[in-house]
Amino acid sequence: MTPLSPLDTIANLTAIARDRLTLVEPEYESIAHLPMGQVGTILEVYPGESPKYLVEFADLQGHEYAMAILQPHEVLALHYELDVA
Repeated sequence: MTPLSPLDTIANLTAIARDRLTLVEPEYESIAHLPMGQVGTILEVYPGESPKYLVEFADLQGHEYAMAILQPHEVLALHYELDVA
C-alpha cells in the first residue's frame, strides 16, 4: 500500500465510536458514532511502525464536523484519477 500523506482523501472502513471523535459542531454532539464510509481528509501523519492519521471530516460545504485519529486498517484512500503508470 502506498503511504498516505497530508491532504489525501480517505473513507473510514469502520464506524468510529463517539469517544474517539472530536466533534466540532454542537448539532452533532448527540451522535453515538461516525458511520462507516464517511469521506475525510488527512491533516497529519504520525509516523512510526504503524502510522496514525489525524483525519478531518467535513460536509459538502467544507464545514468541519469531526476529527479522529485513525490507524491504517481503518482507512481507504480515495482516488479521483486512474493511475496507469
